[in-house]
Formats: sequence, C-alpha cells, structure tokens
Amino acid sequence: MNIESINNNHVKEWVKLNNKKYRDEVGLFLVEGDHLVREAQKKHLIKEIITIDKNIKADYYVTREIMKKISNQVSFSSIAAVCYKLTEKSLSNRVLLLDNIQDPGNLGTIIRSAIAFKFTTIILSEDTVDIYNDKVIRASEGMIFHLNFLRKNLKDFLINNKDKYQILITDVRNGKNIKKIKLDEKIMLVIGNEGNGVNKNIQQFGDFLINIKMHHICESLNAGVSASILMYEINEAFDE
Repeated sequence: MNIESINNNHVKEWVKLNNKKYRDEVGLFLVEGDHLVREAQKKHLIKEIITIDKNIKADYYVTREIMKKISNQVSFSSIAAVCYKLTEKSLSNRVLLLDNIQDPGNLGTIIRSAIAFKFTTIILSEDTVDIYNDKVIRASEGMIFHLNFLRKNLKDFLINNKDKYQILITDVRNGKNIKKIKLDEKIMLVIGNEGNGVNKNIQQFGDFLINIKMHHICESLNAGVSASILMYEINEAFDE
C-alpha cells in the first residue's frame, strides 16, 4: 500500500509507538534500519514493514516526509518495521537483574554483553528504562531479539528464587573480588543504578556482595561496563 499523507491513520499509529504507554497498550514497538529489521525477521516478530524504497518487499510504501515523521533519528532510515513485543520464557541458568538502570545506552550495552557472555535472561526492575525505547534498541544492535526479558519487583523476585540460584550483588565499597568466590551453575547477578548502585533493601538477599578489582584512583565504572566485565568473568570461570 502506498501512503503519501502524514495525516493517514496508519502514520498516526506508527508515531504513537514512540510513546511507552501506547507501546504497552498495543504490545507493539518500532525498529528502524536494515540490520534491526533483519534481526526481527529472524525471530518472526514483524507485523508490518514500512519503507521509502520501492525495490524492497514491504507492506507500506511511504514518502520521505512520513518516514522522518515516524523516526526518532536525526538521519532517518529508509526502512522500519512494526514488531510484536517479545514473549516471556522460562529462566535460564544465568540471569541478570537490573536495578533502576536509567540510561538507554547503558541498557543497550548490557544487552549486547549479556548475549556475548551467555546471560540469556534479563530481569528488569519496575523503574528500569523500557527495553523498547528506541535508543535501547539501537544500542543493543539487534541483540534485544535474542534474550528473554521479564519486568519484576526485584525484592519479591529474589525472595522467590533465593533457594534456586546463587545471588551475586554488586557493591563497590564492600564487595568481594568475584575470582575468590566458588560459583554455582545457576547464578543471578544484580547490577545497580548508575549513580547509587543496588538498592540497600535488595542487597540483603545476596549470597555474596561483589566488586571489580581496579586502580584506586578510579572510584567506579559505568553500569554497562561493570555488567560486561562481571558477566565476562563469570563466563570465563565456567569456560576454563
């Protein structure tokens, strides 16, 4: 179908997908660019494809003005897709829990590292940034489509799973070097907020508080970097 008016009802619906509340209502989200569309296709999550390129097989062919209207990027892509939200699955052996992560770039980085180091389930606290935020999706480089995401109250979730998993919680000041800990096969790793770390009400549920050994003049690391290093070290411990 060809669409040329920015006032078309389809266009209005696509624009509304930039709003979290509307995404939650309809269970859909928008991705832009060839790579992200291909990754969504691999998982059969695409509802409809939108493009300005008549050489591409798509559901809707639109003008550049319309594509710019629905895009969140300064330099918009020639293709976009409306996707169904991911379906929740069973927990994996390695689970990453994120407490109040606010920066979309950090979350996108963490998602990529989770795939790289075999943490295939991510639990998001109720106040963590939306995984369907366009900046998160772009920063994930499409790895968002290969993970299991659940949004939970972390305190309740840890209480319900503390007997099934070894729980490791980050603490810059009081944590222990992870290399000194005998790791279980089933692990939950908790990463805290960029500025405040893991909430004190959650720390009490950890089997171990852990940190990253680093130069004394560096007080802390970016949440995305910290999560990546710790997931790498855990993965290395099992691959040795």
